[in-house]
Amino acid sequence: MKVQNPHDKFFKETLGNVATAKDFLVHYLPEHFMKHIDVSTLEPQKDSFINSDLAESFSDLLFKVDILEKESYIYFLFEHKSYPDKGIAFQLLKYMVEIWEAKTNKEEVKELPIILPLVLYHGRENWRISTNLGAMLKGYEELSQDLKVFVPNFEYLLYDVSVFSDEEIKGKAQLRILLTLFRDIFTKETEELHQAIRKSILYLNELEDKQTGIEYLETMIKYVFSVRNHLTKTDMNQIIRVIERTYPEGSDVAMTIANILKEEGREEGREEGLKEGKEAGAVAALSEIAIQQLIEKFGKVPEDIKDGILKSDTVSLKLLLANIFRY
Repeated sequence: MKVQNPHDKFFKETLGNVATAKDFLVHYLPEHFMKHIDVSTLEPQKDSFINSDLAESFSDLLFKVDILEKESYIYFLFEHKSYPDKGIAFQLLKYMVEIWEAKTNKEEVKELPIILPLVLYHGRENWRISTNLGAMLKGYEELSQDLKVFVPNFEYLLYDVSVFSDEEIKGKAQLRILLTLFRDIFTKETEELHQAIRKSILYLNELEDKQTGIEYLETMIKYVFSVRNHLTKTDMNQIIRVIERTYPEGSDVAMTIANILKEEGREEGREEGLKEGKEAGAVAALSEIAIQQLIEKFGKVPEDIKDGILKSDTVSLKLLLANIFRY
């Protein structure tokens, strides 16, 4: 599927990496889950189940993994809207059914695999929605246990990144950068965003492979600039200085940002020059018309009058032209 937005791109480029996905599972799945899951078998799948209508709000990743030594799946659903979706459990159910249908149609399996659903969220509003399908079903909680067994229900694991503290953001560099930026990307406080960027750049020093660090620096900076596309030149210059001080290996990225700023400055200069040129051309044309009409009316125009007209502004010239034949 075509990448629809910067949230989707950053999510897939980071968590789509097997090592980072393992890192997330090790640090964020409940400990008793990890006794049954063999993360060494984790394998990314190419399938995506988000349709085009929802691609601006959701992203997903599917991984095959052994649970209790049987082929199973972990499904990441990332919601990047600014508020939580009440229908998320229903969406998950639809996607899980699609995964089972794909297994049935392609491989003709007789038993369906276990699917563990995880939801990652980083909106402006805190997540206050129940994390089970039963909460969407009217009267479900009032049913007796012998009736509930006939009604589908399941829980999903929720990670509301927007409320994570620095201490709760765990893992290796890429995972911490992803979660830190997801947490703070919507903040209204510019200083909070700068702090998140500084922390993220600092985390890059933990990577042994500097080329990987440089490439990921470019990925995260593109994400920040794409989402916060109203950052000022002062903001961007601060980011350049942080890169130069904290992660000098990323000097090329800093230089690229600086070149963008210079190019924007030149573009603004060109636009201003064109604007001034157009205004000067308009004044000259109006001056010539005014002089020509005065000659037609009076036969001759003194040089000092001509000089005055040539030095007039647009408003004065328009007034002169409007009244030249009234007297």
